[in-house]
Amino acid sequence: MRFVIVTGMSGAGKSTALKMLEDVGYYCVDNLPISLISKFAELTYAPSSEITKVALGVDIRSGQALGELEQVLEGMVVAGFTYEVLFLDAEDEVLVKRYKETRRSHPLSGGGRVDKGIQEERRKLEFLKKQADYIIDTSQLLTRELKAELDKIFVQNQEFKNLVITILSFGFKYGIPSDSDLVFDVRFLPNPYYIDELKPKTGNDKEVQEYVMGFDVSHEFLNKLVEMLKFLIPNYIIEGKNQLVISIGCTGGKHRSVTLANKLYEALGNSVEYGLKIEHRDIEKDAVRKA
Repeated sequence: MRFVIVTGMSGAGKSTALKMLEDVGYYCVDNLPISLISKFAELTYAPSSEITKVALGVDIRSGQALGELEQVLEGMVVAGFTYEVLFLDAEDEVLVKRYKETRRSHPLSGGGRVDKGIQEERRKLEFLKKQADYIIDTSQLLTRELKAELDKIFVQNQEFKNLVITILSFGFKYGIPSDSDLVFDVRFLPNPYYIDELKPKTGNDKEVQEYVMGFDVSHEFLNKLVEMLKFLIPNYIIEGKNQLVISIGCTGGKHRSVTLANKLYEALGNSVEYGLKIEHRDIEKDAVRKA
């Protein structure tokens, strides 16, 4: 029996997650009164029950009764009912933007400012986030990426990594990525742009990588960066951080930053402590501008 409580911030994707879990065979119930959760667990755990996978949506809509949930969950443990908590989260600015786009009012805003409602919701859901087995930050996730994460956890039963690191290459002339946590400037490295045969290529091409990494300063920078990140990452995990965006920039985001981002991705790969993604934001922009 797998009993999953799906919760999180309003606007972070809880309803979407429930629909996805329903599509893969979970019996889903949303917004069940808190006082009925114990009885519901008792029925689903009964030997006669044919249900083997349950996803129960719980959120701020429960009102004052939400404060009783902690005691209800403790009672489930005493009764021998195991459960998992999936917490969907997102950055405040992202949540505000989503509410404005849908023109919905926040359940706790009372017709006032959305950000005030979000702050109050975070306070009331803090105990659930602390208990969460899985925290997924949907701030930068596409729907298909959320589906892939849920599939890994609840279908493939893969070990979940709460911290997801995105290594992002970019060009300073197109602006620093707004969601960056750490930004590194590699414009001090020799530039392949001024080599005629390398100019049209990118940091994904072997020739450009060999040129950029053909200098001692490139290796020294990469080694120091990896050493610093291997110190920082475990501390971010202890802090409870679940999204880390490491941005590496050069002038156009095509050669040096792409090369160093690729090398950093290789150096940090295959970790059991965190998930890792790589993106090259501006790699094609020069070609588009010229066209």
